[in-house]
Parts: sequence; structure tokens; C-alpha cells
Amino acid sequence: MCKIWAMRLTLLALAALLVACEPATGQDYKLGEKIRPAPSAQRPAAPPQAGAPRTLTWDDLLPPDWDPMAALKGLDLARLDDADPRAQKALEDLKRAWDNAPPNRQLHGQRIRIPGFVVSLDGGPKELREFLLVPYFGACIHVPPPPPNQVIHAVARTPAKGVQTMDAVWVTGRLEVVRSDTPFGSATYVLQAESVTPYKGK
Repeated sequence: MCKIWAMRLTLLALAALLVACEPATGQDYKLGEKIRPAPSAQRPAAPPQAGAPRTLTWDDLLPPDWDPMAALKGLDLARLDDADPRAQKALEDLKRAWDNAPPNRQLHGQRIRIPGFVVSLDGGPKELREFLLVPYFGACIHVPPPPPNQVIHAVARTPAKGVQTMDAVWVTGRLEVVRSDTPFGSATYVLQAESVTPYKGK
């Protein structure tokens, strides 16, 4: 039964993007917890100023017609066992769909601002030049990565100081639809980051 339970856990982890499980040391977020809305998000938005970046949510990065759960429709995972080939096929179909998750091409070339968690690609603790921005705490480090259309590969114009992996930040810059594969996961977006600042979501 170990095999089928491992398969079920993998499917559920991918399907649910790992809902929070236990506190993480030194952070106010739990594994799998998404970035919290900033207080300003609860108030009516002011008219955008000319030249101001467009503030995005992670849902904005998804194409309107993309259904990440299509491979699981009509499948009752609770009734599958090791001998059922549908479980393996569902896992393969879901993984293929997520690996090839399409971007929202309407965002290409836009100057945007988005909050998320840092996954450093630099390896150094002092200055952050290149990193992945992800929507939930622990992604790509403690838990599996999101689909590529929920990962942004950011390259900072000026190295950010005092920013570490899994810090919550705002990132502003020009977004491009470009596939990027890294040791921590793949991204369908690259962001030329003008600024990286601490995120205050409370």
C-alpha cells in the first residue's frame, strides 16, 4: 500500500498546492500558505497614476481558460489501489499538464508589481541578484514547486541587500513571457526587477 499512498499524496500535493501544515521557524507563515493581502487591498483602489506599475495577483498570471485540474476530473482517488492503472495515468497527465502550464501572454512587456516569496538562485547571503518569486511559503524548497505559470524568475537591476530565501517581498519591474528552467523549478515568466522591497501584509 505504500506505493499507492505515495501516489495519492503526490497527486493531492500537486492538486492543492500544499495547504498549510506546520509553522516555519522565524516566519509568520506556514508551509503552503499564500501571501496575505496587503491592507491597501481591502480599500477601494485609487486611480492608477500615469506610468505606475500594474499591481498583479498570482491569479492574474493564469490564462483565463486554463484548467490545471482537468486531468483529475471524473477520478475518485479514494477508490484507486496499486493495481489500478488509472492512478498512474492521472499522475502522469497531471504532471505533464503542470510542466507545460501556459502563461498569460497578455502580460508580456507590462510593467508590474507583485508580492511573493523569495527563492534565491545566487547562493550568497549578502546580496540578492537573481531569484524565483513564488506565491506560497516553502515552494521549491520544502515542498514541490508550483506550475511554471505560478513562478517568476526575477533578475534584480540593483542587488537587493538583506533579503533571504522565503522572505516576503514586493517586486516591481517589466514582465516577459520567457521560459526559464532552474535547479529549484521552472518559470514561464522573467521579471527585470527594478526594486525588491519587504512585503508588509498585515
